[in-house]
Amino acid sequence: MDMIVTPTGKLQGEIQALSSKNYTTRYLLVAALAEGTSTIRFPAHSEDSDAMRRCIRDLGAVLEEDDEKIVIKGFGRFPFPAKSLNVGNAGAVLRFLMSVAALLPEVTFVNAYPQSLGKRPHDDLIAALQSMGVEVEHQSGKLPITIRGGKPRGGKIQVSGSVSSQYLSSLLFLAPLLEEDSEIEVLHDLKSKVVVGQTLEVMREAGIVAEASDDLMRFRVPGRQRYLAQTYTVQGDYPGSAAILAAAAVTESDVTVHRLLENSKQGERAVVDVLRSMRVPLTHENGIVRVKGTGKLAAGEFDGDEFTDGVLAMVAAAVFAEGTSRFYNVENLRYKECDRITDYLTELRKAGANVEEKRDEIIVHGRPEGVEGGVTIDAHFDHRVIMALSIVGLRSKRPIRISDAHHVAKSYPNYFDHLASLGAKVEWVKE
Repeated sequence: MDMIVTPTGKLQGEIQALSSKNYTTRYLLVAALAEGTSTIRFPAHSEDSDAMRRCIRDLGAVLEEDDEKIVIKGFGRFPFPAKSLNVGNAGAVLRFLMSVAALLPEVTFVNAYPQSLGKRPHDDLIAALQSMGVEVEHQSGKLPITIRGGKPRGGKIQVSGSVSSQYLSSLLFLAPLLEEDSEIEVLHDLKSKVVVGQTLEVMREAGIVAEASDDLMRFRVPGRQRYLAQTYTVQGDYPGSAAILAAAAVTESDVTVHRLLENSKQGERAVVDVLRSMRVPLTHENGIVRVKGTGKLAAGEFDGDEFTDGVLAMVAAAVFAEGTSRFYNVENLRYKECDRITDYLTELRKAGANVEEKRDEIIVHGRPEGVEGGVTIDAHFDHRVIMALSIVGLRSKRPIRISDAHHVAKSYPNYFDHLASLGAKVEWVKE
């Protein structure tokens, strides 16, 4: 399905932030790795979290859920020997489960999205697992991937963090279940450190002891631990809410978003400060963000590694800012569902934005007068690109059509419903 976004001058209303995809997938995993019954309150419903639900069921977890919670009887250290797993287009789910799969004799991860996840490399995690005595069969680091494990070794483990922090998180989830104590050293750089903080937070809540250096480059994880069955509450999601907040920023608005905790460990919490620095009138207190947009924004310079999944939405806001904005330290955006630098900027240019790219930077020459629009643009099957392009459509002079916009469901199935409830003119059309 395609989405037509018609220019909309004013947005007004209140919404509840969707639940965090990152926390939901992590809670689902630690609940499955626990022996006993856990409860997750307010879990996210998205293609990513659904992929984790499906895979942990295939590995032996028993799930029951209603509108507000999901109850999980975990499989502990002994997942069911599934022959194949389908993670859909969920890169984080694949990477987390590759390490869990090392506990089994053989599991194949199928290539269900050859044009998206199927193009993404996983070499760094594969190398780390191989160093632990796990045999990995793969296609130049890409799906399909077969893991032959059974008894992965702890000890000294090295993993590169220069492409994705998900490799490190994957190993951290596995390490407590090993017979040996583990020392994990991160090589090169570590992207998205704040997301590793979320992994450690969830592990602690699940009763796991793990020591981390201040720079998150070295870890000590005792072996022979057990995940404990617990009750978890999922907080509101900043990455998805970034698009709603950006939409409010570029229009005349009075928009309130609930369930966004001020002290959240989500790095994308920084988008509130980004919008503040772009002179967007807003308040953030008691878990509530209220934006009273004027449509007028100021340019700025921002370290995108601090809010990776919010960068595209902030770039969309910067399209309409006065002056030139720079988002730096964002090379890891190239290794997502699509190349979120080249592919995204190509589509922004079609809509009339003045943007340029460097290897690890996005530069936006703002057009406060708006952009032309009147085009069909390709979102490259990427949920973050879809949401970001919709923001541009609100300030275009003519409607834009976003192809395959239904892929927004990967993280935020009711995104366009929320936009429409605030007054945005959006309409689904058949391709």
